Amino acid sequence: MPYLTGTTPITASTDLRPGLGVPGYAHPLLAPAEWGELTRPGTPVHWVVLNVADGPGARPDPHCLQAAGMLHNAGVRVLGHLDAAHLGAARLDAARGARSFGEVISEAQRYLDWYRVDGFFLDRCPTERAALPEIRRTITTLRALRDKAHIVLGHGTHPHPGYAECADQLVTFRGSWSDYRWSQVAEWTADYPPDRFCHFVHGVPLGHLDEALRIARWQGAATVWFTDRTDRGGRADPWEAMPGYWDEIVSRIGTGVSE
Repeated sequence: MPYLTGTTPITASTDLRPGLGVPGYAHPLLAPAEWGELTRPGTPVHWVVLNVADGPGARPDPHCLQAAGMLHNAGVRVLGHLDAAHLGAARLDAARGARSFGEVISEAQRYLDWYRVDGFFLDRCPTERAALPEIRRTITTLRALRDKAHIVLGHGTHPHPGYAECADQLVTFRGSWSDYRWSQVAEWTADYPPDRFCHFVHGVPLGHLDEALRIARWQGAATVWFTDRTDRGGRADPWEAMPGYWDEIVSRIGTGVSE
């Protein structure tokens, strides 16, 4: 299915079966077992976000170099983490927007030079239509730096549908299980295949894992990250550790999302 970036038709690089998108574990020095599990044969991982130090850091990190190399050797995409929160401000504050754009592209280049990333995760991506031109500009530049870069926009909620025309995947839900089980999918997502959408859900009990997978299927999201870890009321990062039911979720997703 062709998608449009501006007026130029492109073909999305995404061709995915149901699988896992890892928002980013703790530093490999602190979580070596977690990173190692991602390279286990048969693990249905679509991509892993590498966030060295709120970005690529000031210099190559040997532990992250080793983790990225292991993932590449296992055929797993590695995405560099970029903070896109201020990119949408370019139309309101040209100086700040230009500086933010330059910083993002500089960080992307360091990810490429040091870790040979396969694409980028634009975290805290704006959702409104007004910010779309600046995000499109950013994605066009990233694709110029890295041919066939896999681009994931980390909105965390449903954005303006125009964002689906310029990225490979959108994170359209990020939050707690209590919110996810009552969530509603935007009608416009039905115009796109499931491999365009990702859901990140924390606090999912083992007993509700199958239900969570069914919701993802019903809402048309092929890439998921479900964990029983919680954010402790906003005081902790629920994504930095492996889910307690790692083997169970790998088994369930590896055989296809539950009906």
